[in-house]
Amino acid sequence: MPIRVLVYGLGPIGASVARQLVARKGFALVGAVDTDHEKVGLDVAQVIGHERRLKVRVTNDAVGGIRQAKPDVVVMCTSSSLRKALPCIETVLKLRTPIVSTTEELSYPVGRNRTLARAIDQMAKKSKVAVLGTGVNPGFAMDALPVMLSGACERVESVRVDRVQDARIRRLPFQQKIGAGLTVDQFAAKVKDGSVRHVGLAESITMIARALGWRLNEITDEIQPKVAKVPVESDLLAVDPGYVCGIVQDGVGYRKGQPVITLHMEAYLGAPESYDTVTIEGLPRIVQRIEGGLHGDIATASIAVNAVPQVLRVAPGLRTMIDMPIVSYAG
Repeated sequence: MPIRVLVYGLGPIGASVARQLVARKGFALVGAVDTDHEKVGLDVAQVIGHERRLKVRVTNDAVGGIRQAKPDVVVMCTSSSLRKALPCIETVLKLRTPIVSTTEELSYPVGRNRTLARAIDQMAKKSKVAVLGTGVNPGFAMDALPVMLSGACERVESVRVDRVQDARIRRLPFQQKIGAGLTVDQFAAKVKDGSVRHVGLAESITMIARALGWRLNEITDEIQPKVAKVPVESDLLAVDPGYVCGIVQDGVGYRKGQPVITLHMEAYLGAPESYDTVTIEGLPRIVQRIEGGLHGDIATASIAVNAVPQVLRVAPGLRTMIDMPIVSYAG
């Protein structure tokens, strides 16, 4: 029988997840929850752009929707913030339903989120289901992928991941999250209040360190604006010279005072090329480059869907990608 899935949150990523569930064998889209009043009551096909009616209506009542649909798994695409996503997670866990979430801060508990993560872990174990936070980044490109590549090494001295993206192909919320179109001063202010940044570098660094058995004594996360030198535009935004067209962000994990994990990310409108490169210094030295890079929106939705069968197979509790069986395409 196909795995019954309810999608919680029908923004761009949630809608992409829903489209994949409809298109792929082995899955059945049985429910959809969203708080947008313009979507509530519609057949989900009208929201995700599917050509035929799916006989699944969008509801803003998560409890009623889950009870009626009886999903095997809920895929949650609501917020990057764990604190903001927590009420939704609690609602689903009270109904004893496993969760795959694209909440970046859920990918690995760090800092102040450790307390929330422990609470989610306890709730999940009490309900006897698993919860997984995943996506392309964090969740794959800058953590699970280098961890997997390190499996071929006799010795690892350092790990570096470079992720460069031309943000013109990304969704509008992503372009806004990297500060495209802002002045340099506006960018600095939004970095300070936390509204412009890539969420997940500290989570990815901590995940890699745990997998390699390294104890880190410091993690840094520095953000700089990428300023346009010539006019650049996407289908959604136009940026004049002197304005910010994206973000440059570096996360570094230190062990015994030495940088051993470096995550470098550039995402801006007009990047001349996109790529993902993992470099592991050790024995053997490994350099893996993905030309064209992993498309953030497509890959995030795909990893969430591909993780659905696996989240049904792992022990109850809050899980990370390094706790999971290898997540592969599930068709």
